[in-house]
Amino acid sequence: MNRVLLLPLLAALLFAGCTGDGGKADAGAEEITITGAGASFPYPLIAKWSYEYHKLKPNIKINYQSIGSGGGIKQTMAKTVDFGASDAPLKEEEYRKMEGILHIPETIGAVVVVYNLPGVENKLKLSGEVVADIFLGKITKWNDPRIAELNPDISLPDEQIIVVHRSDGSGTTFVFSDYLSAVSPEWREKVGKGKSLNWPLGLGGKGNEGVSGLVKQNPYSIGYVELAYAIENRISYAHIKNRAGKFVEPSIESVAAAAAGAVASLPKGDESWAEVSIVNAPGENAYPISSFTYLLVYRDLSVIPGMTEAKAKALVEFLWWVIHDGQKYAPELHYAPLPEEVVKLNEETIRLITYQDKSLL
Repeated sequence: MNRVLLLPLLAALLFAGCTGDGGKADAGAEEITITGAGASFPYPLIAKWSYEYHKLKPNIKINYQSIGSGGGIKQTMAKTVDFGASDAPLKEEEYRKMEGILHIPETIGAVVVVYNLPGVENKLKLSGEVVADIFLGKITKWNDPRIAELNPDISLPDEQIIVVHRSDGSGTTFVFSDYLSAVSPEWREKVGKGKSLNWPLGLGGKGNEGVSGLVKQNPYSIGYVELAYAIENRISYAHIKNRAGKFVEPSIESVAAAAAGAVASLPKGDESWAEVSIVNAPGENAYPISSFTYLLVYRDLSVIPGMTEAKAKALVEFLWWVIHDGQKYAPELHYAPLPEEVVKLNEETIRLITYQDKSLL
């Protein structure tokens, strides 16, 4: 069983009453369940954090539902979860509606273009313009001259391309469409960027899990998922031509390179992040479809129905652990750990969080 599937199973076992070391919670410790929902992009890492943190503090359970960034934002806005998660920063109108909301970058990842080409062993090379035209329906065959020109060493099949995309409101879609809007004027004009799009064509899958499944099941298909899902499900993914003209493999190093140039200009955690993007970043080694992914937390946690001071404190302690000790688990799941400058920014943000105006750190 791959880790993407195994981690939620382990977390479920823990939530049923097991601890990672076979022990039990201290008899006097209050049992606290922290709920979250949103992006599937960071789900493998959040599941790992939930598992490891429960081993560390057996009375604390993190119950996170991978429902897509759009769903996570809606539940955060409705205050039905303790925290949300989104790969897309809040739009200006969302930020204004959610008074007191904070952005906490949790990790950095890559959206990859996955494909199912039977018999093709070499890595496919694609440019952003070609990917845009495939998803626009302008390039319909795998042996189209524009794909062939980028891949002279591959014998491409004379087969129709099956396009697969997300069917739910998705931060992964936001990142992917943000990139296509940056490199293709036609995509920007006809489709644009967003968590939900009016797709010109294709099959829809729910979550990164759904898109991964559809691509695996359909020979000659193409789609987009977060890197961890491609690796753990053994789906081929393309090297993408970056802004410097280099074909770059998505990796921890190339994702970190994409983020490097943006670190110095990031806003504070209580400010709007609507304009933050690291797609098509400069740098010879930068992977062009990279993104921060965010935890969304209210500055005063007492606005959430049912929140107690003990739960608020437990949530803040978990967030502090995530941006420090939790980062060591990122590389094994193909995410880039946060740069030190972003960790310091997050420290300032987490220190802002209160319960009924009372500091929690």
